[in-house]
Amino acid sequence: MQTIDFKNFIAGKWQQQYQYQSFTPNKICLQWLISNPGLLNKLGEADRYLGRLDTFSELIPDIDFFIKMHVTQEATVSSKIEGTQTSFEEVFIKEAFINPDKRNDWQEVHNYIQALNQAIKAMRDLPISNRLIKQTHKTLLQGVRGKEKLPGEYRNGQNWIGDSLKDSIFIPPIHEEIPDLMQDLEQFINAEIMDLPLAVPHLIKIALAHYQFETIHPFLDGNGRIGRLLITLYLIDKELLQKPTLYLSDYFERNRRDYYDNLTQVRKKNDIENWLFFFLDGVIETAKKSIKSFNNIIKLRDDIELNRLIKLGRKQADGKRLINLLYKVPILDSKEVAKTLKIHSSTANRLIKDFEELKILTELTGYKRNRMYAFYEYIRIF
Repeated sequence: MQTIDFKNFIAGKWQQQYQYQSFTPNKICLQWLISNPGLLNKLGEADRYLGRLDTFSELIPDIDFFIKMHVTQEATVSSKIEGTQTSFEEVFIKEAFINPDKRNDWQEVHNYIQALNQAIKAMRDLPISNRLIKQTHKTLLQGVRGKEKLPGEYRNGQNWIGDSLKDSIFIPPIHEEIPDLMQDLEQFINAEIMDLPLAVPHLIKIALAHYQFETIHPFLDGNGRIGRLLITLYLIDKELLQKPTLYLSDYFERNRRDYYDNLTQVRKKNDIENWLFFFLDGVIETAKKSIKSFNNIIKLRDDIELNRLIKLGRKQADGKRLINLLYKVPILDSKEVAKTLKIHSSTANRLIKDFEELKILTELTGYKRNRMYAFYEYIRIF
């Protein structure tokens, strides 16, 4: 099989269509070589920090309590990039209490959470494949603004990035090319399964796969969110992470201009190496932040469970159950406390009052009825 050095990367070619030029990327299921020593050093650093994050997360008891917060943060930021206006706190509020004008945004974020969770579960039986990608896309777009844009199906017409086809920033390949390009991408992602000699380091591989997916832009809507989801799914599928604890959406959002510029420079100037450096910097920065978040969670949990809950006396057992609920649902009402802990409503209200006095919970609404309470110290960590 042909071996190509990344420094000799050729992204693809522009194709003249009726009144515009679309970009057809070259296939990537090839043998790649990294000869740039700086890139190899950056890859080594990224691998080390990702390994630290994975080890750190394995050492935390009850890690699944905190995974939901990471998933929710990712869903909020990734959806924000596409224009939704739901805040991190609003995601935890029941739909009935969300302003009707914002319910579509709220639903889009919840669809993202559901799509990620379903995909992780599906990967027990399926590799990352066109089938899995389409299933995830269908969940992502169910019942929201993209529902008329072929949920779960690759596009059947031309799309573009920009306000209009005439004023577009980028025009992906025509839809007839998508099946072949996506098949090549699937083969590249799963090369080791297929016994192909593609010893591409995993972080380089998913960086290239993410670029390729965003360039193909196979769906009418939701390409950005699916492309970012693929990164986390790949890290779990290849067992670089045991739990979904690293997400790059926040890094991409804070460096939005550099993100799009780097992708553009690959297509225009074949500059894949700068994109790879940018991606690896994101892995390093995000892994460091995630480790810091877990450290802060441990400090907060120790303070609450060793210093504050002991003041509850005989009610410590119920207090421990409530704090475990708050790690997963940091904004709730007394009805949810009573239902989840299986206690009487009056007991739930007294327990919430105790948590307010311990400065764990803060009432949000100012109402006498339908009160909502937030675990703000925890929320701020994210």
